[in-house]
Formats: sequence, structure tokens, C-alpha cells
Amino acid sequence: MLVHPQLAAFAAVLEEGSFDAAARRLSVTPSAVSQRIKALEDRLGQVLVVRHLPCRPTPAGEQLLRRVRPMQALEAEALAEFAPEQQAGAVTRSIAIAVNDDSLETWFLAAIAQLHQQFGYVFDVRVDDQDHTLGLLRDGSVLGAITSVSTPLQGCNVHSLGSMRYRAIASPEYAARYFAAGMNAASLAKAPMIVFNRKDELQWRFVRRITRARLTPPVHYIPTSSGFIVAAARGLGWCLAPEALIAPALQARAIVVTDPTRWLDLPLYWQHAAVASSTLQRISRALRDAAEAALRS
Repeated sequence: MLVHPQLAAFAAVLEEGSFDAAARRLSVTPSAVSQRIKALEDRLGQVLVVRHLPCRPTPAGEQLLRRVRPMQALEAEALAEFAPEQQAGAVTRSIAIAVNDDSLETWFLAAIAQLHQQFGYVFDVRVDDQDHTLGLLRDGSVLGAITSVSTPLQGCNVHSLGSMRYRAIASPEYAARYFAAGMNAASLAKAPMIVFNRKDELQWRFVRRITRARLTPPVHYIPTSSGFIVAAARGLGWCLAPEALIAPALQARAIVVTDPTRWLDLPLYWQHAAVASSTLQRISRALRDAAEAALRS
């Protein structure tokens, strides 16, 4: 728990999504949680929490939450220095990190597994498109984010992790049907395309790079990284997928790379709150090491 009970209640409501759930975590009544947040809002002269399910921060609440997240990490470190070894788990807080799905499916889990084994950290992983994970850091929902954005947010540090290479894939039958003459504007305008969700810009970037045009092909929205490969193998369409995920399907000849001469490299970065925290230093080191082994420099 944060030392200040009002800040503890504020953070718990936004992390748990409701006053009742926050009360259970803090071992107090919902009324006590409500009173603490009201007192904090009166003290600051601003509404901090939108009281709908799930509860979410107002713009002022986002600004405060960005300050509270690093405080939580520093508090946990301070308590851990004085806690007996057998009670270390009692002061361990969940560390919220935002990550894109492809990183989660490939190299990211190795990093946080190592951190858990070495230091006992527990994680609250939030998944979003790499172009949008920074929004979760901006609004205070997470302490750090894997992102495609290299420009650091105010009050944050940024570290380059490397690039994830994407290849265009499809089933052999699909590739023969639509791309016998290659991937060009005419074929890409007709060929059904698989896209993760409406935030996913990778396929569109690849198409524009080849054609310099904005095409409107048929689109399947399938929000799963591993499911992308299965969907492509079943002939639903073509898509981009990380090299690390497609190797087994390529070996089984369930898919082919539709154009071996073209690919898309996506640079990834780790952004986190700029505080002198040993926890963040350890996380940054583990993420850089795992990324170095899996991504292209």
C-alpha cells in the first residue's frame, strides 16, 4: 500500500476498476475508499476519477497517476530493504507494463520470467498495438511500455530494443491464385488481407510501400498473433507475421513467403518513467537482453 492512504485508494480504484474491488484489496470498506478519494479531490480541487464501471481517470487523474506509478515502485523497493527475506513477497507489487501482442508471443515472456525467478516480481501485462501502447504510459496505467515510438514522453526514458522483421505469408494455394504475377497494385487490390484489428497499420504500410497507393482490398480482422498464421494457412488471406513465429508453418509447408525480396522491419523501444529505481533498471536490462537475442539490431 502507498504510505498515503488517499493515494493508495486512488491507485487501487483505477487498477481494480471499482470501489468495491479496491476496498477488498485495501481491506477497508467501499465507503472508506470513497471518502479517501473525495478528500483527495477536495484537497487538489479537481475531480480525479470518473465513477463508472470500470472506473477511469479524468485528465487530472491521469496526470496524478503518472506520478503515483513510480512512487509505488520506489515504495516497494524501500520496504523490501527492511522486510525479512521470508516476507519479501508481502511487499511485492504488481508491475504494470504495456506490450504489443507480437512481442508477447515471441521474446517478452522470457524477460519477465527471468525477473520473476530472480527478484520475485509479479506483472500486470497490458496488450495493445505497438503504435498505441504509449497511450497507456501517458495516462498512467502502466509504469513502462514496449512501443514503436522513439520520442520519449515527458518525464520518461527511452531505450532502443531492435527491430522485429515481418514477412508476408499465405497458403501455397492462395499465393498461386493471387500472386502468380507477384505482389503489385493489381493483385493486392483484389487479394483478401488479414489484419489484427483496426489499430493495426502494418499490412497497410507494406501495401503502400509496394504500390504507393491506398487500396481497398477485402479485409479479415483476426486479433491473435498465432491465429494469423493459422488463418493464412487456411487460405483466408495474406498477412504479415514475425519471422520468429512463422518458421514451423514454413517447414511444414502450410504457408509460403509471398515475396522473399520484401519485408517490413519494425523498430521497438522501451519507454518508462524516469526515476532512480532499481526495479526499473533491472526490468530495462532484462528487456534489452531478451530483445537482443530475438530482434534484429
